[in-house]
Amino acid sequence: MNIVLAPDSFKECLSATEVAQAMAQGILEVVPEANIKQIPISDGGEGLLDALVLPLGGTIKSTEVQDPLGRLITAEYGLLPDGKTAVIEMAKASGLELLTPAEKNPLITTTYGTGQLARAALDQGCDRFILGIGGSATNDGGVGMAQALGYRFLDGEGNELPPGGGSLGNLVTIDSSHVDPRIKNASFTVACDVSNPFIGATGASKIYGPQKGAKPDMVELLDANLQHLAETISQQLKVDIAQVPGSGAAGGLGGGLLAFFQGHLKQGIELILQTLELDKHLQNADLVFTGEGKIDGQTLYGKTIAGLGRLAQKHNVPVIAVAGKLGEGSENLAQIGVTASFSIVNGPMTLSDSMANAGPLIQKQLSQIMRCITLSIK
Repeated sequence: MNIVLAPDSFKECLSATEVAQAMAQGILEVVPEANIKQIPISDGGEGLLDALVLPLGGTIKSTEVQDPLGRLITAEYGLLPDGKTAVIEMAKASGLELLTPAEKNPLITTTYGTGQLARAALDQGCDRFILGIGGSATNDGGVGMAQALGYRFLDGEGNELPPGGGSLGNLVTIDSSHVDPRIKNASFTVACDVSNPFIGATGASKIYGPQKGAKPDMVELLDANLQHLAETISQQLKVDIAQVPGSGAAGGLGGGLLAFFQGHLKQGIELILQTLELDKHLQNADLVFTGEGKIDGQTLYGKTIAGLGRLAQKHNVPVIAVAGKLGEGSENLAQIGVTASFSIVNGPMTLSDSMANAGPLIQKQLSQIMRCITLSIK
């Protein structure tokens, strides 16, 4: 039996690689002769490095960067085997995971460290970039990243703006005269898992600002500041980003990549599946297992499992999904090629207990599912 394991991470619990390993252990308990291919995947946020770099034979590099509050940390990025393509997971340098709840403040958090990762990759000879921009702690419209690569954002007195989304309302001039010349010949492909515009009721600030620590009055200020940034970009760089789908991702970093680096926004899961050439692995597969922390009605709209299910459906390969929690609407996944969904929780337990034991629970659930499958075959 040829089985493909293509899970996403169980956020704040297990990486996609760890989930795949637990799945494999459960399957091999029942079908030791199974031919298993582990392909951890990501929608472009957490786990992008795990999903792309090592499976494709690349290498992980590390460098010193600034975290969202300007503190020095060591962050990782990836190099693919061609020696020209860098994989950057912005959350490694500018992510919410790097801050305590008390430190969340999108008025001052910056994407500068993400720009430093890109600069380190340029120093390695890269001229192609794949960026995953999920999980950000920022709302600066990508200005911090641009500053790290030579852009200057000046107020009316010619002073550089301080970090964060709170100062963008004072922007008067975007100075590109000192931009790293290597940027001109570089391409930026952005794995983006949301379709929110830069500004407005469904924009970066109003939808995602609160989870980054923004109070209601801060949300209004941040949205107004991003609107001012978008207007300045339109006037001075001749790029209109205000309502582009996905430009609001990562606190407007999606729009910043469009404006400052001529980036190309692509749905995260589609980019990952294409880069990993998952089509080839599905051609001879008998069964696919996938999973993520929570599966519900939102899973139908562009998340990892939806992309995988639709691709497997083209090859007539059944997909079985497991999750820490099955929410409302999970019963509708058959529409997107998911044959069945199971929770790994096998009895009454707290969320903390289920997270602490997620690996063994996944293993046990996969073992039980495989016993049912082998029984039906017999």
